[in-house]
Amino acid sequence: MIFETQGEKEMRKKIVSALLCGVMALGCFTACNAENAQKVKELVKNTDVSGLESVEKDIVNSVTGAGVVPTKDRSGNDIKVPSEVNTIVSLAPSTTRVLIDLGLALKIVAVDTNSMAYKDYLPSGVKTFDMMNPDNEAIAALKPDLVFTSGMSSVGGTSPFKSLVDAGICVADIPSSASIADIAEDLKFIGNCTGKGVEAVALATAMDASFKLMSKACESIPAEKRKTVLFMMNIPTSDSPTIYSFGSGTYMDEMLTKIGAKNACASQQGWVSISIEDAVAMNPDVILTNVDYVEDPVKDIKALKGWENVKAVKNNEVYKVDPNLSMQPNNHVVDGALEWLKDIYPDIFTDLSKNLEKALKDTVEKIKGIAGNGTSETTKAAA
Repeated sequence: MIFETQGEKEMRKKIVSALLCGVMALGCFTACNAENAQKVKELVKNTDVSGLESVEKDIVNSVTGAGVVPTKDRSGNDIKVPSEVNTIVSLAPSTTRVLIDLGLALKIVAVDTNSMAYKDYLPSGVKTFDMMNPDNEAIAALKPDLVFTSGMSSVGGTSPFKSLVDAGICVADIPSSASIADIAEDLKFIGNCTGKGVEAVALATAMDASFKLMSKACESIPAEKRKTVLFMMNIPTSDSPTIYSFGSGTYMDEMLTKIGAKNACASQQGWVSISIEDAVAMNPDVILTNVDYVEDPVKDIKALKGWENVKAVKNNEVYKVDPNLSMQPNNHVVDGALEWLKDIYPDIFTDLSKNLEKALKDTVEKIKGIAGNGTSETTKAAA
């Protein structure tokens, strides 16, 4: 028999509280629906967290590693994380947003220029650097305890941050994730590096729970009615006729699969480039674009010569989506998938929105019900 200390009980309660708040974020996709958001808040408020005797096994197992300070970064490099992390440099917007979600915004002393999309959440006067050409001397002058970098900063496999590492600064690299499971591990890594391991587990678990809700809502779509989607990261021109998108083996392909859609580029692997002719031949049912460098990308795509008979164009199913929600591999890919769902299957999105309270309540009851189904050996308290 394994007994649970009072400290472990309190930690477990904290996990569940954070998880519920994280799942509550699922209501953010109905931000325009104040009534729905309020219902979710009341649901969490009225949940008797203090009365929980156990949590789902996967959460407990995840928490086993929460708080264990990593000795290697996500690229496999040896690192030594300081015992206290009070100043952080984040050179990837995906990481910056996670740090904000973990309540660490005030510890951020510098970010990459793309992270300024979240300037309203960052301290005033925060320094900015070009992730592709970082000023190591200026970064070192800030005396950061921890520097988070992205694989995008490396050129030809060579890290531009060697001088920082040589100076004794902890540089933790997080390469772009290939899967949603990788994203979950990234979240936990960031949490464990910053003393927010439990909160990071909550974010990762809530992300997984949210995708399960979406997959459940879409599983009944008949195979013949599943729409084919082409995702366009740019608009082709005569000077640059290539279209950039993603194939299988990417987390964005997973996002499409989880909402019951088919990727027009699924026969290719990784991040892909296709010709205009190939794109037209794909004849997608829906076109999504995250282009934000022109005023009206939807209008420009519909106006492409020779595209008038493409089903997505002919049926007015070309949509602009928020690039920050899908192109940054963090827990907000859930919000990105919900945005796609709204465009691709609006009826399912509406039904999911209407049933949000019930879905969340069922999730909470499932967690609470573990105690009634028998006490777990790992959560038994002393009599």
